[in-house]
Amino acid sequence: MALFTWPVALRQFQGYLQLEKSLSPNSVEAYGRDISKLQQFLVIRQLPIGPTQVSTEVLREFLATLQGLGLSATSQARTLSGLKAFFSFLIMEDLLKIDPTDTLEAPKTGRHLPDTLSYPEVEQLLAAIDLSTDEGLRSRALLEVLYSSGLRVSELCDLRLSNIYADEGFMKVVGKGNKERLVPVGREALKQLNFYLSGVRGHLDIKSGSEDFAFLSKNGRPLSRITVFTTLKKLAEQAGLRKTISPHTLRHSFATHLIEGGADLRAVQEMLGHASITTTEIYTHLDRDFLRQVITEFHPRS
Repeated sequence: MALFTWPVALRQFQGYLQLEKSLSPNSVEAYGRDISKLQQFLVIRQLPIGPTQVSTEVLREFLATLQGLGLSATSQARTLSGLKAFFSFLIMEDLLKIDPTDTLEAPKTGRHLPDTLSYPEVEQLLAAIDLSTDEGLRSRALLEVLYSSGLRVSELCDLRLSNIYADEGFMKVVGKGNKERLVPVGREALKQLNFYLSGVRGHLDIKSGSEDFAFLSKNGRPLSRITVFTTLKKLAEQAGLRKTISPHTLRHSFATHLIEGGADLRAVQEMLGHASITTTEIYTHLDRDFLRQVITEFHPRS
């Protein structure tokens, strides 16, 4: 009997969905992405197990990882649905006796979970900005950067001009534990950032010690976290979005849209500044060209 590998399992599963369940090509592809994400997770965790060896505990850790990366509750539930379909298929084919997804439940989609914006809602938020004002130009730049790179609000406020490498399409940010990382930034975000830096910021009376901070208040001092929170809250109201929107909402949306689009889990993890999939594991860092490619290929505003 031939070895039942992940590529073989995925090919047979997708054939079953297409031929026997008559699902659309888009649906078949979406189910395939769910299984590919699980396979990526196993590689990152260095777990050399096949499709018929996956335990419930491994799946719990996988789903917890997706949540930690910022995937919305709805997307987590959809991924679990894909996993359930896959393992049901293995049982139907007599390749598996016990379904490891049996005791797994989809996350509750209650209001206490972080809100995530759909891409049309991101566009709605951007459209609410008044670009005829200095504040509006700054808001557009900071919103684009937050969504383009998945920065924490503290990382945005601490972003330095000397750490922006526009020609290479990267920024260096300082995250938790004073750890530095390089994150790719999309073309639209760089364009709007340049408008702000060369226009509004260039006319400010910049206070001593604030010269290298990218985002400044109208008084020429580094932008505060409160100002960023207030800006987003006001824009959400103007856009008619009935969601609690914060900088973390855009970070969650960044991760969700990349992962849903099929981006490599490890690349998203790297860009978010997560130390590892578990707190103890250290994984090989991905090269900058690959991270840049992930943004270009999978981010809606790249």
